[in-house]
Amino acid sequence: MQFRQQALAKLQSPEELDLPVRFARPQGWLVMSVTVVVMAAASVWAVTGSVASTVSAPAILTHGQGSYVLQSPVAGQVTQMIAKEGRRLPADSPVLKVRTAQGDTVVRTVAAGRVTALAATIGQIISTGANVAAVEKVAHASDPLYATVYVPAENAASIPDHAAVDLTVSSVPTQEYGVLRGHVKSVDRSAQSAQQIAAFLGDSQLGEQFTKDGRPVAVLVQLDKSGSTRSGYRWSSADGPPFALTSMTVASGSIRLADQRPVDWLLP
Repeated sequence: MQFRQQALAKLQSPEELDLPVRFARPQGWLVMSVTVVVMAAASVWAVTGSVASTVSAPAILTHGQGSYVLQSPVAGQVTQMIAKEGRRLPADSPVLKVRTAQGDTVVRTVAAGRVTALAATIGQIISTGANVAAVEKVAHASDPLYATVYVPAENAASIPDHAAVDLTVSSVPTQEYGVLRGHVKSVDRSAQSAQQIAAFLGDSQLGEQFTKDGRPVAVLVQLDKSGSTRSGYRWSSADGPPFALTSMTVASGSIRLADQRPVDWLLP
């Protein structure tokens, strides 16, 4: 009964209109103001700001024209290895000698270059079309190096012209000498197969390695030159490594993609 009488008394009593209204505390106003300012700043940044992103992919240092695989035009037994690995040869230079039923045949280079690998040995029996050597197309020691970065096909379209590239070279300690600097020179229009990469690099194993996650797009990177480093190229450190770079050195490239506005991520 006591609770019932209290309830009836509350219903019969007029509203407490004479009591003062309690406004938010100063601390509450401060929190609300900060929240509004932060949301406004985030909205402005989403429209006017930009976010940089990169794509990383395997790379290799080469001369611009790539390499080719030298094949034997005849079948027979290898009797002499004339050329040596690492030697630069003019076009039509002898590489090895093969003894056939018709006599000895000399296998010669197709174009000037440096012999990067010899696939034949003395006494070996080879067939017509057998791979006997890999030759990099470089005529002079002063020919510049380039980097070829094999980027996933889905990222190739977002690479801008002359995009900055950082290359981590496998033969150079990064913590001590930093990364090699460069810029995008060109982007291929189509993805490459393992056979196409092997033909360009003169190495079938590299062709398989660079396509293990799918057919990539080749991005040619021009290395930034520097007259103050031993390698002749610009590094993130002041001096770079105390030795020259060589072609066919494996690296990893990080290419800066076109900047995007955060609001673009929200739009369809």
